[in-house]
Amino acid sequence: MSADEKPDAMPPADGGSVSIALAGSGGSGVMTAGSMLLAAAAEAGYYGLMVRTSGPQIRGGEAAALVRVAAVAIETLDDTFDALVAIDWGNVHRFADEIPLAATGVMVGDPAEGEPPEVYRARGARYCPVTMKALAKGIAGAWPNMIALGIAGALIGLPRRALHAAARKSLRRSQTLEANLAAIDAGFAAATATGVGTVRRLGVPAAHARKRWLVSGNEAAGAGAIRGGVRFVAAYPITPATEMLEWLAPALARVGGALLQAEDELASVNMIIGASYGGVPSLTATAGPGLALMTEGIGLAVAAEVPIVVVDVMRGGPSTGIPAKSEQSDLSFAVAGLHGDAPRLVLAPTSIADCLPTTQWAVQLAEALQSPAIVLSDQFMGQSRAAIDRPPESTVAGKRLVADADAPEYQRYRNTDCGVSPMAVPGTPGTVYTADGLSHTEAGIPSSSARDHLLQLDKRARKLDRHDYGSRWADIEGDGDAAVITFGSTTAAVREALARAAAGGVQAKLVAIRLLAPLQSGALANALAGVERVLVVEQNHSGQLLRHLRSAFDLPARQSSFRRPGPLPLRPGELADAIIAWRTAP
Repeated sequence: MSADEKPDAMPPADGGSVSIALAGSGGSGVMTAGSMLLAAAAEAGYYGLMVRTSGPQIRGGEAAALVRVAAVAIETLDDTFDALVAIDWGNVHRFADEIPLAATGVMVGDPAEGEPPEVYRARGARYCPVTMKALAKGIAGAWPNMIALGIAGALIGLPRRALHAAARKSLRRSQTLEANLAAIDAGFAAATATGVGTVRRLGVPAAHARKRWLVSGNEAAGAGAIRGGVRFVAAYPITPATEMLEWLAPALARVGGALLQAEDELASVNMIIGASYGGVPSLTATAGPGLALMTEGIGLAVAAEVPIVVVDVMRGGPSTGIPAKSEQSDLSFAVAGLHGDAPRLVLAPTSIADCLPTTQWAVQLAEALQSPAIVLSDQFMGQSRAAIDRPPESTVAGKRLVADADAPEYQRYRNTDCGVSPMAVPGTPGTVYTADGLSHTEAGIPSSSARDHLLQLDKRARKLDRHDYGSRWADIEGDGDAAVITFGSTTAAVREALARAAAGGVQAKLVAIRLLAPLQSGALANALAGVERVLVVEQNHSGQLLRHLRSAFDLPARQSSFRRPGPLPLRPGELADAIIAWRTAP
């Protein structure tokens, strides 16, 4: 047995999850340490989640990595944190609401950086000082965040070999690798020597655990886009969608595609319309402010029946809002924010892992139905990283109906039974047509005729309404006469809350909607058959999902809403309490 595998480095079997926050001022390396801690957990066979949080300035200022690790798959943060490791205390008090430290928890800080803020001391957590910067200075080339990583690993019972493996992968090209491996060991030893390591620890992972996949929601969405066949991306950087573009740039090049940074969002959407018109599946990624600027272009794609995909990584709004915090407040805009009668596809992944297949499905639907598709991710999923099971390989690309050369009596917008008509690639002989935003005839000739206008409106609505979306429109779990309806990133917290409520004898069905437009009213009616009361859970101020459902569907008479805007995430405990109170109310 090697020194790295001594029994004191192995987790005892209590079976629960553990939550730990690493915090410090901008540039202290807490995000790097948090990412390595998650990677080490995955290396040891665990599942995990790392959520990034920072101050309102986006860059610089205070920052924290919020990590939860478990022997079973997890997709959301827990109610409280078992430990807080602070490299320094610079403005860390601002995270008091985001890092609710348990009374039985532990705070670790460097005494040279001052005392812990009173807001944390008041919660009753035990404080253990460790001279992190001094320890780092004693190892030439070492960084204090690697000391913190060693402490964090010891706190939750990860083996040092897993911490070393994560560091070797992250720092493989660094001249300071050996120094920082020593720093990890020093932090690990300091935690043991000072008696810090007494927080709730991890259970033993399943034997022969499969290798975990480390991915963020933005990266997963990018992978889904490429698997769906996207080969051109034009976009303008915006928080919190930029990482998707950074991941896509080299990934597209490897498959013969290209990414172009446009001068603004208006240019972005029009570029992808042009590329798609030319026959290349295309995508852009943005956030709420950018989506607002793209609306006229999306309307053009509706009228001209040009398939495009727009990934909206939602953040707090309106206007600039809270760029680095999550909120599900673009839903109403996504489903109804275009002028005129403009049907479009709106989808929402339900987890970081689901960002891949849902974005891939969005590309497939956009191509098949010749329609814009908006994918509603959010900052929580987009910028968080997760250790998940590797998704199955699927490279089924979107397939559009293309006109043959010299097609007899070709009409681009022919009024077909299904609403989809062959789309010609420019240069195909005998298929010349005009594609613009004007109302037009079946041949694409601009027209203000009432008949032509109505015919094309009906055609565009029919192709979306009559398509068979199968069972992927929603995740439906459980049964009974009560249902909780939600969407997007809140699904994970709701799912865990329902499990907690069930453990207490309170049952309810989960309906997590993935296809928000067109709303599948018939399938939703089947899912709610026998349901007498519903609770709609969402992370926005005005209850946008509930309003959307009411606009197109007759919900059961007993309707309730649990909604709260960002920036704080919805947590399983508060939702479990709300579900139990709602379910047991007369």
